[in-house]
Amino acid sequence: MLLAAAAVAATAWYFLRSDAQTSTSGAPRPGMMSGPVPVKAVAAERGELDVRLRAIGTVTPLASVTVRSRVDGELMKLAFEEGDRVRKGALLAEIDPAPYRVGLSQAEGQLQQNQAQLKNAETELARYRLLFEQDSIARQQVEAQEALVNQLRGTLKTNQAQVDDARLKLGWTRIEAPIEGRVGLRRVDAGNLISSGDTDGIVSIVQTRPIAVMFTVPERELATVREEMARGRSLQVEAWDRDDRKQIASGVLRTFDNQIDTATGTVRLKAEFANTDDALFPNQFVNIRLAVRSIQDAVTIPADAVQFGSRGSYVYVVADDKANVRPVALGASDGTKVVVESGIDGGEKVVLEGLDRLREGRAVTLVDSDGNEEAGTPAPGAQRQGG
Repeated sequence: MLLAAAAVAATAWYFLRSDAQTSTSGAPRPGMMSGPVPVKAVAAERGELDVRLRAIGTVTPLASVTVRSRVDGELMKLAFEEGDRVRKGALLAEIDPAPYRVGLSQAEGQLQQNQAQLKNAETELARYRLLFEQDSIARQQVEAQEALVNQLRGTLKTNQAQVDDARLKLGWTRIEAPIEGRVGLRRVDAGNLISSGDTDGIVSIVQTRPIAVMFTVPERELATVREEMARGRSLQVEAWDRDDRKQIASGVLRTFDNQIDTATGTVRLKAEFANTDDALFPNQFVNIRLAVRSIQDAVTIPADAVQFGSRGSYVYVVADDKANVRPVALGASDGTKVVVESGIDGGEKVVLEGLDRLREGRAVTLVDSDGNEEAGTPAPGAQRQGG
């Protein structure tokens, strides 16, 4: 009984499998489609192309200062609001000036005392010289008085320096903005004792108008950049957002570093942006597009239309409703479009979408961005019937 049941099951499986194979063998396979392939094509354009280098950049302030106190004392007042823009020379903070006023008064008193002593010594020296001319005193007394006068003059210079130093320290109790820019968050509150040795400082200021962006380009591009700058051209730089979809600001290239980074084979460049709208923020990540030169009367196609094979680069050109392989020689690129130096002419249509299903001589149907057939394109049914 068991053997008979097994034989019946095996026979049923064989016939079911044969039916399944028969039913699937007649179905068209994905790679065996015989009708025209729907593709999107664009015409090669002839005109001017701005060659642009793409890079990743970091927004950097033109100047950044950590405001520290030059003298020790109690922080009496903070005269700024966090995040404010301040002008150069604006009052930021005040340190208790009382001890430094006392120091200045002491130095001025000592100076005044020594001035009186010097005046008296000079009067005595004049009298000694008169007596010496009358042969009433010895030369030694005159020389001793001259030495005393010179000594007091030296002391007077020291006193004057002490007065200047005390006045300078008193002035340092008013802490002013060394540059124009935006202040950050305060790092100490009023009422604290601060020192000239504090590394954190009171607050930081960054200059954001204008602002800079640092980025790198491959060393092979440096020669082109240098040549264009040597000609006096102002190379335009565009800053785009992190997703590279929206332009944030535009500026100009200012300079480049004095050496190539051997580890990466790149060189650092610096661009400057007016940033009047504060669109760029220090340490912000941006995508950079640097326009280095313009090519006139160039044939250009989208870079995505170019394919690469064992024989080099090629494109599919649409002619007579068929796709034909056309080898091309490529030139400069702006990141989106590429110059075709030879292989196609302006106006010829190259396939941009639907490339994965094409082969030499394959019939195609042109469609627009929404998948609808373009006007003047024969319907797929008509193509099949005519075939």
